[in-house]
Amino acid sequence: MSTPYPFTAVVGQTDLRLALLLNAVSPAVGGVLVRGEKGTAKSTAVRALSALLPQVDVVPGCRFSCAPAAPDPVCPDGPHEPGPGAARPARMVELPVGASEDRLVGALDIERALAEGVKAFEPGLLADAHRGILYVDEVNLLHDHLIDLLLDAAAMGASYVEREGVSVRHAARFLLVGTMNPEEGELRPQLLDRFGLTVEVAASREPAQRVEVVRRRLAYEDDPAAFAGRWAGDEQDVRARVVAARALLPQVRLGDTSLLQIAATCAGFEVDGMRADIVMARTATALAAWAGRTEVRKEDVRQAALLALPHRRRRNPFDAPGLDEDKLDEILDGFPDEEPENDPDPEPEGPDDGGPEDGGPDGGGGGIPPQGGPEAPQAPEAPAPDEAPETREAPDSPAQQPASRDGAAPEQAAVRAAEPFRTKMLSVPGLGEGASGRRSRARTAHGRTTGAQRPRGQLTKLHLAATVQAAAPHQKARGRTGRGLVVRKDDLRQATREGREGNLVLFVVDASGSMAARQRMSAVKGAVLSLLLDAYQRRDKVGLITFRGSAAELALPPTSSVDAAATRLEQLPTGGRTPLAAGLLKAHEVLRIERLRDPGRRPLLVVVTDGRATSAGTAGSAGTAGSAGSAGGDPRALAGRSARLLQAEGVASVVVDCESGPVRLGLAGVLAADLGGPAVTLDGLRADSLAGLVKNVRTASDTHRRAA
Repeated sequence: MSTPYPFTAVVGQTDLRLALLLNAVSPAVGGVLVRGEKGTAKSTAVRALSALLPQVDVVPGCRFSCAPAAPDPVCPDGPHEPGPGAARPARMVELPVGASEDRLVGALDIERALAEGVKAFEPGLLADAHRGILYVDEVNLLHDHLIDLLLDAAAMGASYVEREGVSVRHAARFLLVGTMNPEEGELRPQLLDRFGLTVEVAASREPAQRVEVVRRRLAYEDDPAAFAGRWAGDEQDVRARVVAARALLPQVRLGDTSLLQIAATCAGFEVDGMRADIVMARTATALAAWAGRTEVRKEDVRQAALLALPHRRRRNPFDAPGLDEDKLDEILDGFPDEEPENDPDPEPEGPDDGGPEDGGPDGGGGGIPPQGGPEAPQAPEAPAPDEAPETREAPDSPAQQPASRDGAAPEQAAVRAAEPFRTKMLSVPGLGEGASGRRSRARTAHGRTTGAQRPRGQLTKLHLAATVQAAAPHQKARGRTGRGLVVRKDDLRQATREGREGNLVLFVVDASGSMAARQRMSAVKGAVLSLLLDAYQRRDKVGLITFRGSAAELALPPTSSVDAAATRLEQLPTGGRTPLAAGLLKAHEVLRIERLRDPGRRPLLVVVTDGRATSAGTAGSAGTAGSAGSAGGDPRALAGRSARLLQAEGVASVVVDCESGPVRLGLAGVLAADLGGPAVTLDGLRADSLAGLVKNVRTASDTHRRAA
């Protein structure tokens, strides 16, 4: 077994280590979500925590880690007779992102069921993690069905398994720790709220601290055992302090003033529900116990708020997590300090008291978490009123635009997006087989069972009834004599299920001069932002292409991070001619590459434009199919050819028509016909509009069938 990196050897990251230690002191706090850029010791610190947890006493032979003093009365391995327990280290169980449902919750032991005719339950990772740590790296990439199971277990402290004729319930109380890189996508709000605390981490910008990180890592890799030995004393000190804090925790008093401070803080920051109040109370109590006190103070409530509230204040995925500390201090200053009752005056040092060689800030029982993090997108400031350019609606004719030296509309500064709204459902027709999501119909590993078939390749989901039905007629011929069913490979049947998949939603946004009127572009950005929010909720990947001037640009390669797409959209300037063909050909190129990378994920192309084409332009790279993107030729004809190229390849498309004004040319509708999909206006995109629901995007094949 490899030697883990010592917890006390982690350089800096004071708030990360404090949050983990508070959960070690009081598992009722509810776990930790660690958000931050890659390479910031997130996983290293979490994996090192298990060595600091006290040992647990378990009933010998119990697969569900029942405590001898209070065994679970409905334990599947019970009932347990009174007797001495066996001590073992607390477990840290890792849940892989690609784990199956059976691996997480357990399942019927198919081999024993078929061979012996008995119902035997095989425990999963939730049983292994009971009374320990359940760690999910890249938790934001976890499949939705696994998230739902985690939510149920975290809420009830137990796992219920009802499947294939098996009904099992077992205790599943664990410390849930997740790490994630926000650039790869956000976490569902339901699971986000289940984490008691959240910490934003980032790599230090101090050269001395970075040098110390490298020095320690190289020393560990050269001789892990010797490196761990040098930190054994510090590890033992922290372990003893965790044990002492656990023993002191029941004696900590949470006074009425502290409770009022907690309630006023949660109300002042408009936090939904009551879970935040409860988590703050438990965290403040754990902070006092960690500091060796029996009375909760104002600084404990303040630190608890900084750890427990930032991720609960987000109203949509584009809001950066964080807390206004001035407002927090204003709320807390409205309450008098409670008088300490026989508390020791000196505050014990925090988790960073390993010596000056640490190179990080001292622990002090908890620092201030970075608010928003360096990766948090910052919206550009709105221009001052006297600096704002003309806000009149742009004339529909490109010839009437104010011209630059090349005859195109001059570039204008980026404008803010209008408020997002709930959009209508856009889905890809047909039945896909892509990643789990919430947009289009698909054959999935999870969903409602629609039938059974012979497995193609490896069997992944057994349809038990169909398998028994296939094997039953042959039992006499196979010489069955006992209880067990004689099953051969040809009898096995795979369950076919239908659910929803996530798609690749590729936005192609017109940023040319004809879109540059501030009111129009603000509305366009608001519509795209609304569609991005919808893509986030439906677990899609998103990409962003913009076109203006003489070329198209891939502003954001396909990603699961809608935050990044929203940031690119906010910073988007406008102006210049309209190279519509270049934008469509760039989309063709991006979709071709993504088809090779992720062939199961079907694309949905969303073209946001008024349909004008005033420049032939270029697609921005060589090798694009066809010659439509080359300079020269009629821009309108080139755009039509590019659109029909996408239609011929069966790309599902929708055109968001941004044309406005009393006189409309209807060019967006022509483009939609060339793409083989519908056109919807900005107003018609709203879910509450009366323009008619856009349920499906027609592909070229659908159009041909209707014409025939």
